[in-house]
Amino acid sequence: MKRTVIANARVFDGERPIGRAGVLVGDGRILAVGGDTPSDAEVVDATGATLLPGLIDAHVHTSEDSLALALTFGVTTELEMQGGHTRHGRVHIEDDDTLADVRSAGFGLTPPGGHPSELFPEDFDIRPFVEGGRRASARNGGPGDRRQAGPPPMPQVTTPEEAVAWIPRLVASGSDYIKFMVDDGTVEGHPGLPMLDQATLNAGVAEAHRHGMLAIAHALTVDATRMAIEAGVDGLAHLFMDRPHTPEIIRMIAASGAFVVACVCLNASLMGMTGEELADDPRVRGRLDDRWDKTLRGSFDRYPQGRLDDVLASVAALHEAGVDVLAGTDTSIPVPFLGGLAHGASVHHELRYLVRAGLTPSAALNAATAATARRFRLDDRGRIAPGLRADLLLVDGDPTTDIGDTLNIRAVWRRGARLAG
Repeated sequence: MKRTVIANARVFDGERPIGRAGVLVGDGRILAVGGDTPSDAEVVDATGATLLPGLIDAHVHTSEDSLALALTFGVTTELEMQGGHTRHGRVHIEDDDTLADVRSAGFGLTPPGGHPSELFPEDFDIRPFVEGGRRASARNGGPGDRRQAGPPPMPQVTTPEEAVAWIPRLVASGSDYIKFMVDDGTVEGHPGLPMLDQATLNAGVAEAHRHGMLAIAHALTVDATRMAIEAGVDGLAHLFMDRPHTPEIIRMIAASGAFVVACVCLNASLMGMTGEELADDPRVRGRLDDRWDKTLRGSFDRYPQGRLDDVLASVAALHEAGVDVLAGTDTSIPVPFLGGLAHGASVHHELRYLVRAGLTPSAALNAATAATARRFRLDDRGRIAPGLRADLLLVDGDPTTDIGDTLNIRAVWRRGARLAG
């Protein structure tokens, strides 16, 4: 077994900085943290750098090309909140160490004509972005072909009975968790969209729990958030942005034990803020092709009346109340009207927003590593500890004191395999 020691690095273990330690890696796992260097091990001198667990983006919509892009930014796992990378849909890429790993909800429960149907122009064809995002072997029917499994089912529901009936079908189709769309279109500029009612949401969440599944809600308003929490969801895939928080909604979320994937960078994009400054950063620009560069420089621009300061204040209040705030982006496909975001790069942007909201750099890093792994039951990653996957990110500088250093990427490992370049 080939073994590698990453030596002389400061180590952030996913929860806290632990000082300098050699990290021994072999057979895709972390074998030891600290201790003597075996004589037969390859040594990577990480002097002047910090070793982190691979980052986790807790909210994406992805493709194989996007998983490859994410990995170049040190994002070793993406959690898909709507898409085809369920257990059956990712079998052919699970051992590809040039791609970030992925988990998926499949498709979320929503009424006919409900969110996310309003996001795309009527004549927009999403297929080239999905099919074009597969490796050549998939397009040619080779080992990468996932058509054998068929697309995940798309559950459209309007009654509690329909919601209950859909849950076992989603479980059987390979969904890793269950997502519920609780959205009347207000924030997206389409008020009055059909939306799950409370009884249907309650029944679906209860059935998901009966099957041992996490229940996660898409909710962008305070009212939708309240509905989701009353239904007993395990987590919120977004932070509300239609009004400032109140002590009551913060207490309600905290008492429920639910986590919140803040997606501040998505909220900023919905308010019309672009990712132009991030795109201009040479540490980012060199990793993006023209499509993603153009997308990052765009924005959703659906809710210009929103206030980013209110969102940041809500993040701070949730964190202070003990809520697990997780790092996510809602990055999807490379089109400017879904812009301001790019796979991998936007996780680093989100970390800056979390620090701007008042989290310490270490707390922000925890939100993109150990905390997300724990809340999504990914017990094999998110920390630097013996026995866990060797998903690692080495960056120059010290992001536990300057969060901007996360983009000083020196090396990335997925299951102990160092990414070329």
